[in-house]
Amino acid sequence: MKSTLAGAFQSLTIRNFRLFAAGQLVSVAGTWMMVVAQDWLVLSLTGDSASALGMVTALQFAPLLLFTLYAGGLADRYDKRRLLMGANLVSGALAVLLAVLVLAGGVRLWHVCLFALGLGVVNAVEVPARMSFVSELVGARLLPNASALSAAYFSSARVVGPALAGLLISRFGTGWVMLLNAASYLATVVALWMVRPGELHRSDRRPERARVRDGIRYLVARPGLILPMVLAGVVGMLGFNFQLTLPLLAKTVFHADAAAFGLLTAALAAGSLVAAFATTMRRARPALGLVTAAAAGFGTLEILSGLAPTYTTTALLLFFTGIGSIYFAQAANHRIQLGTDPDYRGRVLALYTLVFQGTTPLGALIIGGVSGHLGARAGLILGGAASVLAAAAVWGAGRRRTTDPAATPAGGRQPRGAERT
Repeated sequence: MKSTLAGAFQSLTIRNFRLFAAGQLVSVAGTWMMVVAQDWLVLSLTGDSASALGMVTALQFAPLLLFTLYAGGLADRYDKRRLLMGANLVSGALAVLLAVLVLAGGVRLWHVCLFALGLGVVNAVEVPARMSFVSELVGARLLPNASALSAAYFSSARVVGPALAGLLISRFGTGWVMLLNAASYLATVVALWMVRPGELHRSDRRPERARVRDGIRYLVARPGLILPMVLAGVVGMLGFNFQLTLPLLAKTVFHADAAAFGLLTAALAAGSLVAAFATTMRRARPALGLVTAAAAGFGTLEILSGLAPTYTTTALLLFFTGIGSIYFAQAANHRIQLGTDPDYRGRVLALYTLVFQGTTPLGALIIGGVSGHLGARAGLILGGAASVLAAAAVWGAGRRRTTDPAATPAGGRQPRGAERT
């Protein structure tokens, strides 16, 4: 038992990763408090408009679609630690500005839209830098464990943040919650400042020109990376729209208050936490079959959540949906990261971010439109059905590739350093 626990938390024996994880735990909790506060504010300003909430969600994720490939090149070329410190400071400043507007009583929907767009630009730089920085903190051997623990602290923050935000909004309003989120970014900045650069697992050289097209060419030459990437794109675009579907479900179906909405989000996050800890023992690159099975399981649970008749049943099914969501996300992430050469990792993870999160604007508009016409339940059902169908299609493509003796990898000459599968 002790050896199992020691293996699950092995990355925490590394000082740099402990510092980073502690700072992220505080900061991400603040971020999820902000998500609840922002969504509640939008619904309050617009009379529970699904299209307005979808628009704000789209604006927040649109910069990932537009800029994250360029940001992946920055992560490969420049100091990731400094990029992350700058991104967190800018995010904190944006949160302060919006909090002041809310507390002063002068906030309008267009203010929230501008904040969402600005935060999205920062996230386009922060996400690929953060994901690839984990490998510098712990090295390749502990990367799956550290990645799973990262998902665990993100999920822990998703449990604490929304539940706390719901209570604070009910008592103090959204403005103070936004101010707390602004302060939470300092935890990550301080932790990164305390990281010892000499103990990082960095390549001896950085590419002088980390071109986006080289990263795309590298990916296209590897069908074993493309298939999970495509699956992540569909699931991320249509299945992972809980920031949109859950507040609509809480307000328009169950007529719940902010605290009850926070608990629904916390139930999803609690399941995510369980899955994150379950994947800490992974040491090898997962098979494509495992990735597709995880996507199909997640989609099925999301459909059941959309069909659940009561608030309590919905919360319970969202717990299991959370398990499915993170198990799939971790399997896809490990499949891609562990099959990628370190020199290309920033750009490949930027592509992963692009398809998994950057497609959210399109998904938010689709799910928001469907939910506006057919109700909040329809958004969950559509997202789950799309995930199941995509998993079946990718599984079939993978089977054809492994059974067809004439099948050859796409692309021409293989770039240096990593397998095609």
